[in-house]
Amino acid sequence: MNPAMTAAAPLAESSGQARCPYLEVRNPDAVRDVLHRPADFSPANALVAVTPLTGPALRVLQRVRFALPPVLASNDTDTHSGIRKVVAGFFTPATVAAMEPRIRELAREAAGDAADGLGASGQVDLVQAVAAFPPAVVMLELLGLPVRDLADLKRWGLESMELFWGWPDEDRQLELAHSAADFYVWLRQFVAESVAAPGRNLFKSLAGHGLSTPELCSLGYFLLIAGQETTTQLISTTLFRLLEGSSPVSWKDAATEAGSRTMVRHVLATESSVPTWRRVAAHETKLGDGLIPAGTEILLELSGNRITAPAGTGGFSLPSQAARPGQITGPGLVFGSGIHRCLGAKLAELEAAIVVQEAALALPEVQLQDCQPDWIRLLSFQAPRTVTVEARD
Repeated sequence: MNPAMTAAAPLAESSGQARCPYLEVRNPDAVRDVLHRPADFSPANALVAVTPLTGPALRVLQRVRFALPPVLASNDTDTHSGIRKVVAGFFTPATVAAMEPRIRELAREAAGDAADGLGASGQVDLVQAVAAFPPAVVMLELLGLPVRDLADLKRWGLESMELFWGWPDEDRQLELAHSAADFYVWLRQFVAESVAAPGRNLFKSLAGHGLSTPELCSLGYFLLIAGQETTTQLISTTLFRLLEGSSPVSWKDAATEAGSRTMVRHVLATESSVPTWRRVAAHETKLGDGLIPAGTEILLELSGNRITAPAGTGGFSLPSQAARPGQITGPGLVFGSGIHRCLGAKLAELEAAIVVQEAALALPEVQLQDCQPDWIRLLSFQAPRTVTVEARD
C-alpha cells in the first residue's frame, strides 16, 4: 500500500454503512502535494453535496433559482486568480491587524455578557454567549457589508453545512433545502443592495471585476458561512477542550495572550473545525507511487478528526488521527495550501485567540456542566454544539 494514501475500505456490514466513496489521503506531504497540483486534483467537487439532493429538495431550490457556479473554492478555471486577488484585498495583513481592537471589543463585550448570564441563571452556554456572534460581526465589517440578521445568518450557516456536508435523510434534507432557499433569497437581495451601496465592499468590488449576480451569490453563499461559522466552531472546540482538562494549556493560562494563542494552535493541529477537504482527480495521474484513475474522489485529512457518518447513510468512518505521533499536520496545512489556501487564516486564528482569552479572563472560576455535549459531525466540519459552564464548586 502506498503510504501516502489510505484506500477506501469496507465497513462492517452490521453498521449498515457502505464502502467509503473517497480515497483518503492522510500523509501531510501527500496532502500538500495534492493541494499544490490543482490541474491534476481539481477543487470542482469541494462544494458538491455529500448526500445527493433528492427531487423534492432540488425542486425547492429551483423555485428560487438557486445556483452555485464555481467562483472561488471550487473554481478550477483561469478566472480563479483574478477573483481571488479581489477577495484577498479585503484580507491583507494590515487590514487584519487593524481589526484587532474591534475583535477584542466584541470579545470582551460577549464575555462580560456571559459572566452576567452565569450570575443570573447559574449556567451559560459559551458557544452562544461568546463564540457565535463576534466572528459574524467581524466578517461583515471587514468586507464592508451591513451587520444585520445575525441570528438568521448563524442558523442558515449551520443548516447549509448539514445540507452540503452531512448525511440528512430525505425528510431532513427537504427541511434543509427550504432553509437554503430562504438564505439564497435573502442573499440575492443583500448582494443587490451591496452592489448599489456607496463606498467599498466585497460584492461591489467583485461586480466591478465582472462577476454576474449568480456568481456573486455563489461566492457569498459559502463565504458568509465559512468566513464566520468555522471560526465559531474553532472557538467552541478550544473552549471545550480547555475546560475538559485534556489540553496542554490550563483555563488559567488561557487568560493570557500566549496561553490562548498556544491553545488555539493546538486545536488547529489536532482537532480543527475543518479536518478534511475534498478534491477530484481531473485525469489519470500519479500520487506518490500510486496511479489515481480519472474521476477519483479524494478526501484530504487536514488535521486530526473524529468524523463518522451515521449508520445507514451510505457514509463512512474516518477515525481520529490526533493520537498518532508524526501524523499531525499543524496549522500551516489545516487552512489548506497553494492557490486555494484559506484567505482568512490569520483572521480566524487571531479571532479565536482573543475570544478564548477574554472568556477565560471574564469567567475565571467555571467548570463544564456537560462533559459529553452533542457535536456537529459533518464530512468537513466538527465542533461541540454547546459548551455549557457553571460556577466551580
